[in-house]
Amino acid sequence: MANLVDFVNNELSTKKDFPEFGAGDTITVYYEIKEGEKTRTQFFKGVVIQRKGAGLTETFTIRKMSGAVGVERIFPVNMPALQKIEVNQRGKVRRARIYYFRELTGKKAKIKERRR
Repeated sequence: MANLVDFVNNELSTKKDFPEFGAGDTITVYYEIKEGEKTRTQFFKGVVIQRKGAGLTETFTIRKMSGAVGVERIFPVNMPALQKIEVNQRGKVRRARIYYFRELTGKKAKIKERRR
């Protein structure tokens, strides 16, 4: 049964070519929004808090500050409305899930840039 599920996931899923990114990276996600009959592209720029899951069920969480309020959004990697992902800055963090980032404010909320 597991082999059948893997076969369906591999054959029927359409894989998009997104750049590699992980927790701590600052990315911009462009996605399509439908309002009635019109469609428009909107972007969401923030820090990746986590990547979770694998295959078709993989998701990633992005956090941005909108004024003084923190806004988090969860995107499925295989969402058809995703158009492109840009990596703006690579972050140097020691964890795969940086939940502690939610409580940080000011200069403490800065993530150092990872050098190549």
